[in-house]
Amino acid sequence: MDPARFQKITDHFSHLRVAIVGDFCLDRYLEIDPAREEISVETGLPVHNVVNVRSQPGGAGTILNNLAALGVARIYPIGFSGQDGEGAELRAALQDRAAVQMGYFVSTSERRTFTYCKPLVIEPNKPPVELNRLDTKNWTPTPAIVEGELIDRIQNVIPFIDVLVILDQVDIPDTGVVTHKVLGAIGEVARTRPEVLMVADSRRSLRGYPPVCFKMNRAELAACTKTDAAIGLTEAKQLAATLSAANGQHVFVTLSEEGILGASPNAEVEHVAALPLRGPIDIVGAGDAVTANLATALAAGGTVREALETAMAASSIVIHQLGTTGTASVPQIRSVLFPPSPDSIR
Repeated sequence: MDPARFQKITDHFSHLRVAIVGDFCLDRYLEIDPAREEISVETGLPVHNVVNVRSQPGGAGTILNNLAALGVARIYPIGFSGQDGEGAELRAALQDRAAVQMGYFVSTSERRTFTYCKPLVIEPNKPPVELNRLDTKNWTPTPAIVEGELIDRIQNVIPFIDVLVILDQVDIPDTGVVTHKVLGAIGEVARTRPEVLMVADSRRSLRGYPPVCFKMNRAELAACTKTDAAIGLTEAKQLAATLSAANGQHVFVTLSEEGILGASPNAEVEHVAALPLRGPIDIVGAGDAVTANLATALAAGGTVREALETAMAASSIVIHQLGTTGTASVPQIRSVLFPPSPDSIR
């Protein structure tokens, strides 16, 4: 891909309308200053003093953050939050992102807001150190009334969008947004509205998902195909090609330090290597940046290889952002794909 082609693809982002169906959570960072550590008079235990609190959308919200950074025209989050303090904070954080339309988001007393609370030790001239995370999740099945609201919103938004991204972030089936019933409704939409690009990602497995574009990592590919998790690049290509042909849709597989591959239904498989590291890294959020860039590049008319190259550049940018779940903008991606030559900066 040359700069002119990249410009043509990314210029189209400002016309795209993307809906995200998935588990939106609140990422809350507690910044701890170790120099202010005290000992509790009551318990005799160390006290970690928090000197700053910052929050941002996480889970499916990380994909949303990346879509906003890319300059997508309209973004429709479809998920739920509880009617609790974290829910109010999450909804405000979502609304604060450019182009986000909140009319399809569900606020319900039937659920707690999915929250990742991340204590970070911050010391001068050192990378942040994350302590044990404190999570708030839902442990019971998502109520039928909430499922019905989500399905209504999916069906109502479809006429207005170009892309539907699906992200299943929860560990226990049917406790989040992408339940079996919701997935069935998505499958029906995929069947009746084939013009809408759909990209799905699930941290458990995409087995049983309707035939949409699959994005997964190596372990998820193994789980989806009932294969040994320790698959190499050659076998990953073969498995992805077989899966793509069976579904009639693209399959994308991230391979950590080996980069990413994309298989097409016509049995073509592209592989793009990972970019060299430029310093300390934090891999949190890299996969969601990949998802956002694959979806937008394909919807904007990019080829599979062009989408892979864009996604790898975005991932490289995100992993070098420490102590946060980062994003990558079009100018940042351009600077990684097409770095200035030494002569041009003299």
